[in-house]
Amino acid sequence: MGKLGVIIVAAGKGSRMRSEESKQYMQLGGRPILVHTLQLFQNIQQIGSIVLVVGEADLERCSQYITEYAFTKVKHVLAGGKERQDSVYKGLGALSGETEWVLVHDGVRPFVAPEQVLSCWHKAMQEEAAVLAVPVKDTIKIVDEAGQIQSTPDRRSLWAIQTPQAFRFSLLLEAHERANVDGFVGTDDAMLVERMGVPVHVVEGDYYNIKITTPEDLPWGEWIAKNVRGEKSS
Repeated sequence: MGKLGVIIVAAGKGSRMRSEESKQYMQLGGRPILVHTLQLFQNIQQIGSIVLVVGEADLERCSQYITEYAFTKVKHVLAGGKERQDSVYKGLGALSGETEWVLVHDGVRPFVAPEQVLSCWHKAMQEEAAVLAVPVKDTIKIVDEAGQIQSTPDRRSLWAIQTPQAFRFSLLLEAHERANVDGFVGTDDAMLVERMGVPVHVVEGDYYNIKITTPEDLPWGEWIAKNVRGEKSS
């Protein structure tokens, strides 16, 4: 199968949370959101190593989390770069030489189902690149700068992309290196692979795998933790 590594990206400031504390360190069920995410990947047997990429000011407290919660699979805690893409590239550097397959996951997505993580990885092993996603529920409109609707894409072709995203390690590394040379910044890792002409396949996830980004997400997250995906119910 090859060794499986994970890069957890948690270097963002979280300005949309409208709080002084970055969203990944806010409490959810008595623990920081990031700790829930780390615990989830620590518990997946097939994962060999984890690299955590955080803000430079948060290196010390994250290192304390690793010790306090016995996250033995976390091999490196690194300071992130200017963009998310830079942070992932740093994570790839830390995994280099020991990993055949890599998952990239948002630190503020603590509720992805372990079986979906593995499904995404298995799809990548078949196809080289795969991402978790869900069909869009709402009607989507393309709107111009003046706030006027320009078009309505067919909802059946629209998927909301989640993480983890899974890749052959060498493929994702090459995609990042090419993007760096070209000065290209993508919105996710799949986009860097897509621009190389490599197909990226979708694996259907579920709507509980939320990204905790705004204050409105916190009570929803508390409900998911209590009723669906908390460590006690796993």
